[in-house]
Amino acid sequence: MRDHIHPITDVMPDSIASEMGLEPGDALVALNGEPIKDIFDYHYHIEADYVEMEILTRDGQSCLLEIEKEEDEDLGIVFGSSLMDEYHSCSNRCIFCFIDQLPPGMRETLYFKDDDSRLSFLQGNYITLTNMSLEDIHRLIRYRLSPINISVHTSNPDLRCRMLHNRFAGDILDKIRLFYEAGITMNSQIVLCKGINDGPELDRTIEDLSGFLPFMESLSVVPVGLTRYRDHLARLEPFEQEDAVRVLTQIRGWQDRFRESTGTAFVHASDEWFILAGEDFPQEDYYEGYGQLENGVGMMRLLIDEVRACLSGHLFEESVVGEEKTDQVTRRVSIATGQLAYPTIRMLADELESRFSWVRVQVYPIRNDFFGERITVTGLLTGQDIISQLKGEDLGEALLLPENLLRAGEDVLLDDITIGQIADSLQVPVNIIQSEGRFFVARILGSAHIPGVFSKELFEEDFDGSEDIARRTGNYEPKSQ
Repeated sequence: MRDHIHPITDVMPDSIASEMGLEPGDALVALNGEPIKDIFDYHYHIEADYVEMEILTRDGQSCLLEIEKEEDEDLGIVFGSSLMDEYHSCSNRCIFCFIDQLPPGMRETLYFKDDDSRLSFLQGNYITLTNMSLEDIHRLIRYRLSPINISVHTSNPDLRCRMLHNRFAGDILDKIRLFYEAGITMNSQIVLCKGINDGPELDRTIEDLSGFLPFMESLSVVPVGLTRYRDHLARLEPFEQEDAVRVLTQIRGWQDRFRESTGTAFVHASDEWFILAGEDFPQEDYYEGYGQLENGVGMMRLLIDEVRACLSGHLFEESVVGEEKTDQVTRRVSIATGQLAYPTIRMLADELESRFSWVRVQVYPIRNDFFGERITVTGLLTGQDIISQLKGEDLGEALLLPENLLRAGEDVLLDDITIGQIADSLQVPVNIIQSEGRFFVARILGSAHIPGVFSKELFEEDFDGSEDIARRTGNYEPKSQ
């Protein structure tokens, strides 16, 4: 049992743990007489209204605490690791793995290959299931944890073993079937590689996974990302426009069949396919609630609709907007974005300029010299590319950057350059645009205009000034000008 002792690093004020006298330095040994392997075991056992907790105090004393509480009430204990365990690294060597395509010299954590089933539930990560034993699967089923997000790539056992470079990877459908028979909801994804798992192999995978409906709720198809650091890696070719048109046609054929037979499209193409094919994004109902948003399925359509909802007048105080009309340009800002999103961002900026004649927006598509020009998504831009390509440009009174450039909860980009360093290098204030369309509008118009232009309830939570300004509103001023 003492193989799984979990040191307590903090105790929340006014919590059950605080009332029981627990302190940092104490350690959790067991709950309800059972050892706790990780965060899943912990949450399973504390859901009850009665919990027995074995504690090893920081001075080495063992004690048993009996706790009566409300069901699902948290104990208020903080552990050193969010998983209460080591992260499980990936045992695969996928031919398309992005981490294998990273340049040397980046921060060490970027090279860690995660394939941890627990992060599928906690953070929405997609996992291959190759690290999961039958015992692990049955534990998740016992705890009724869902949804689980699965990186399938192909349902062909031999091809999957080759693509993942793992001879144990071919049993994916058997593992999915266990979740299906237990009624565990799932989502899945395919990273499509040209000439490998596309064409007839894509048809096979879509058909096989559809057999697990309704518990397999959705499937996304995304194109492989190829950096310029692919020496000694499998030879992969980029998709061209005609390829994208063919993939979209193939997916639409399946969607028509599924809608007729099941009432859901089931399989969805990521935004990159529509941009590469030169097609407009589908309307909102195509995305069926945006269940695959984190895979880039519907991000652009959602942003377009959110921005236009703001501009429609429903979220504006029209009487005040009328007072703002002028032919004189009083605000000029710049936006840096990836080449993939550039046409959409430019279109939305044009719509704002048309609505508000006093604002001008310069949109800069940043070429990804760091990873290579084939990488066009905004989230993989680096600080050094932004600085080098915008140096000497007249950026107006602020440079706007989307928040998906940043490490979660921090102001650091992939290459460890901070937003403050960008502001200093370019000698311009840098403002972060949060992901919702209302923030896109707000950053362009400027927070100074918000109290008079936007309805109070729309922004009072985000611009109340009660917390750190740089973190809440994303305003980074250069140290000298």
